[in-house]
Amino acid sequence: MLNFTVGPVMSSEGVRAIGAEQVPYFRTPEFSALMFENESLVKRFAKAEEKARVCFMTGSGTASMEAAVINLFTEEDRVLVIDGGSFGHRFVEMLEIHQIPHQVIKPAFGCGVTPEELSAYDGKGFTGFLVNLDETSVGVLYDIRLISDFCRRNGIFLVVDSISSFLCDPFDMQALGVQAMITGSQKALACPPGISLIVLSEAAVERVYRNRPRTMYLDLKLALKNGERGQTPFTPAVGTLRQIHARLKEIEAAGGVDAEVARIGGLAAYFRQKLREYELPFTIVSHSLPNAVTPLATRDGVSAHEIFVTLKDEYGIWVCPNGGELRDKVFRVGHIGALEKADYDKLLDALRDMQKRGLL
Repeated sequence: MLNFTVGPVMSSEGVRAIGAEQVPYFRTPEFSALMFENESLVKRFAKAEEKARVCFMTGSGTASMEAAVINLFTEEDRVLVIDGGSFGHRFVEMLEIHQIPHQVIKPAFGCGVTPEELSAYDGKGFTGFLVNLDETSVGVLYDIRLISDFCRRNGIFLVVDSISSFLCDPFDMQALGVQAMITGSQKALACPPGISLIVLSEAAVERVYRNRPRTMYLDLKLALKNGERGQTPFTPAVGTLRQIHARLKEIEAAGGVDAEVARIGGLAAYFRQKLREYELPFTIVSHSLPNAVTPLATRDGVSAHEIFVTLKDEYGIWVCPNGGELRDKVFRVGHIGALEKADYDKLLDALRDMQKRGLL
């Protein structure tokens, strides 16, 4: 199987080997040492400040999204949120559920936010900003520098869902003034799903300790307190945390975060160049492409979902389908995980064969 989805993705042999081992007991000095190193490496790769902290949550990225919302904001806040796709809309739903006052910015399809759209909210008393940096559902990377500048001049607390952009696109948490960054194990970390992470600035840690969310499992105070001893408050996905450690060490040995971003960017550029060379009948629908994924619209009369099914069933290749109104219009090709250019050649050969068969 070749997997070009955007999570779970292909894992390295070293990461997979750990998954075959017995899961060890974790209330030990050895596991604490591993977790301290996990925190140190994540902070380094996020380019976070020295006093930043990392909360390791056993749950999908959505768990950490909700944890960030309820631990960092209250009914006293006024939050701006970008709703440019299914993941941005998930933030909107959370704000509604927890009755946090908010206003939605809805960019045009396939586009990022513009300076004009943001300037309309200057000086309007907003206290928080939520953004899915890479809106993976439509393959749009928002301009984080533009958003950062807006938040700085308005004194707004910035929370970034970087689940699909961490290790894929350039990101400097401290330089951008990001107060909290969220990511997950099954994206560019290329591990099994089950762990999500929240990197908190010193100011965000202080805010967590001030707030009293109505939750136990998602209370970040418990995660922070237990993290001081290299542990988690409840039984974590121990095996996945060990795999994350191996993966972080792989990235470090290969040159660190900048090298990994360059590697993923190179795969994305290679695939997009070959699409043009082969004149395959797809249109890239994003006007602000991330490195992690390429969203492709099919021509009229050709179902994107059927392309996904045919590649899976007849070629042993997985691409990323869409749901809802985009189900038959757009599929996505990911560039994260243990992939090489030769793997893209196999995908492209399969697509060219489908074109010869009249399926595209």
